Amino acid sequence: MKAVLVHSPGGLEALRYTPHHPIPPCPRGHILIRNEYAGLNFIDTYHRSGLYPRETPFVLGQEGGGVVASLPENDDSVARWGWKTGDRVVYGSFGSYAEFTAVPMDRAIPVPEDIEMETAVACVTQGLTAHYLSSSVGDGLVRTGDWVLVYAVGGGTGQWTAQMCKLRGFRVIGTASRGKAPDVTNVCDELIVLENVKSKSYADYTSVDIVSRVREITNGHGCKLIIDGVGKATYEISLNCLATRGLFVSFGNASGAVPPFPVLRLLPQSAYVTRPKLNDYVRTREELMERADEVFGWVREGKLKIRVDRVFALEDVKDGHEYLENGGGNGKILFKIE
Repeated sequence: MKAVLVHSPGGLEALRYTPHHPIPPCPRGHILIRNEYAGLNFIDTYHRSGLYPRETPFVLGQEGGGVVASLPENDDSVARWGWKTGDRVVYGSFGSYAEFTAVPMDRAIPVPEDIEMETAVACVTQGLTAHYLSSSVGDGLVRTGDWVLVYAVGGGTGQWTAQMCKLRGFRVIGTASRGKAPDVTNVCDELIVLENVKSKSYADYTSVDIVSRVREITNGHGCKLIIDGVGKATYEISLNCLATRGLFVSFGNASGAVPPFPVLRLLPQSAYVTRPKLNDYVRTREELMERADEVFGWVREGKLKIRVDRVFALEDVKDGHEYLENGGGNGKILFKIE
């Protein structure tokens, strides 16, 4: 089968496409998915580079969608979960940059018939991340009408998060690079437009005094929730934009990992900080499906706009990673697997 492997961590050269990788077995408790699409996410670049170490070699990717190709024999859990050959599913499991992926039965998500597979795959890693960021991490701290700062609303996760925050009744300040700003003016209440940085996946966060703009927009109060996937380039800005008893959510490393800082840095605003990850917010089947059902429901009702920006062939995996890391991606980036 076609697959993309990483034999040793590194840059684009670490991506090894092969048309002759063995099809994985389908062990008990799993279903074998014939993938139609795999999603590209920043976490894939962290696995590729070694920022998030994994045992090598491995098939890259952790988001995909397609149809159930086969089921394990003599496995009672097949009847319990109700999966059938031909079912349309999406998932967030390792090994998605391939024609086939073995996925735990309880981690596969059925795709509604009226949602296209491209859209459904876009709703997995980025959609579910946006869901927990907007609904769970600030639960009890952020109320209807509070201001929220969401970075990089020109990208997929930022776009979905900003829209979901508005669906929750929050007022949203977004940031976007000048090149992406025209397409995302409607996803937030206030948009801070930043200059582009050539060959970078993030904007120039020194080109505008974001702290002053946030204070101006919020009448000096700051934001009760700050959702920051940029990391090293923005964490100081985020801390300075917080309202009293506000929450700083650092969930990504697009510009590099946030360095250690003293806990006393939180004292001026009596602030909170958290560094969450998606897996801890979809730990049970019930929580996974609650989030997926709400996201799919918003899509079907037209309340959540999912934008697929580019689709690359799996053979062009290096082009996809380069596009993402050089600042492309005004929405979801996918690999098509034929």
